[in-house]
Amino acid sequence: MKLQVRQTGKINGEISVPGDKSISHRAVMLGALAQGTTTVTNFLMGADCLSSIDCFKKMGAAFSRPDNNTIIVKGNGLYGLREPEDILDVGNSGTTIRLMLGILAGQPFFSTVTGDASIRKRPMGRVTEPLLEMGANIDGRQNGSLAPLAIRGGALKPIQFNSPVASAQVKSAVILAGLYAGGQTEIREPHKSRDHTERMLAYFGAEIAVNHCAVKIKGGPNLEGKPVEIPGDISSAAFFMVAAAAMPGSRLMVNRVGINPTRTGIIDVLRNMGAEITIHNVDEVNGEPVGDICIRGSELKGTVIEGSLIPRLIDEIPVITVAAAAAAGETIIRDAAELKVKESNRISAMALELRKLGVNVNELKDGMIVHGGSRMKGAVCESHDDHRVAMSMAVAGLLATGETLIKNTECIGISFPGFAETLAGFTHCANI
Repeated sequence: MKLQVRQTGKINGEISVPGDKSISHRAVMLGALAQGTTTVTNFLMGADCLSSIDCFKKMGAAFSRPDNNTIIVKGNGLYGLREPEDILDVGNSGTTIRLMLGILAGQPFFSTVTGDASIRKRPMGRVTEPLLEMGANIDGRQNGSLAPLAIRGGALKPIQFNSPVASAQVKSAVILAGLYAGGQTEIREPHKSRDHTERMLAYFGAEIAVNHCAVKIKGGPNLEGKPVEIPGDISSAAFFMVAAAAMPGSRLMVNRVGINPTRTGIIDVLRNMGAEITIHNVDEVNGEPVGDICIRGSELKGTVIEGSLIPRLIDEIPVITVAAAAAAGETIIRDAAELKVKESNRISAMALELRKLGVNVNELKDGMIVHGGSRMKGAVCESHDDHRVAMSMAVAGLLATGETLIKNTECIGISFPGFAETLAGFTHCANI
């Protein structure tokens, strides 16, 4: 599939975006570990989250789907999963495999986990190493650092783990394994990463304490199923936020979006670049803050993005590079080496594709320098089979003269079903 996009002068309107992918995954998993029924509304019916459902179905959790954005999970408690009869295939979902490894580490049975070609290249050692320290038996390619992975879990012991990276997936895997360890497990990270796991565990009744970059979890809680409303995904909203911010005269309202402070780095960056962003109707659902985000476009300027800001916007960096291309001056992105081990090497992928539009980009070992301000020209671009690269280049197409064609865009369905239709509300856009 190809996505065809043409330049537009400004965008005005109001949109809603699909449910948050990170929170949708966790609702599936904790719903499966809880006793009783968990009803999840505004669930993201994207390929990644459906992979999580499929894996937990294979371990005995029951799921039903009364409508297009609601799932009902019937769990059998923390110790209610059963040994799967088949391999657990996570598809393209890094969140599924890494968080599920933490859960599988505590199960008294054998399981095998794999994924697509991209997943089989992504590093798993950062997760398997602390799980091995806790007592799980895990093996796989390259000494258990690459999928497929075989896990024989159970009988875990608590640990104090200092994560070398600020990664919500690593942190969450250890936290979830800590549910099955006697005593208290503690995890520390160099910067605070997204905390959806901690918030949802507290909502479901776990004994969990958070002190900035440190988390303590007590094993053996009684998790109780509860209703969960999934906020709109700020990572999906980011594409339209950047489009509006980069076009003077634009005004866009994105309704009921998650504004968890560990995820709002995109707002901070766009404000630093000169965009006017206000938040209205702030509320809280199942421990997660939500609000309506209003963006007014302006002439953007370059900025520096580094340090503790990076974990708060790691998924938004591809589209931030598009904002940087439209901004006057240089934008410098550092401390983002994590981008190299996503669905694609997002540093190289975005640099390559932006250059096709005439943008001057210098790659760094842990980021890039984008020299903005020159006029972008439409071109034929590749998605690199990465949903965030594909959608970022579609936003670039809104800003570039002429027509931009992005190839191999089926991957967009991983996180934003209906992206093309939403985009078409503002400009000529078509799947061809």
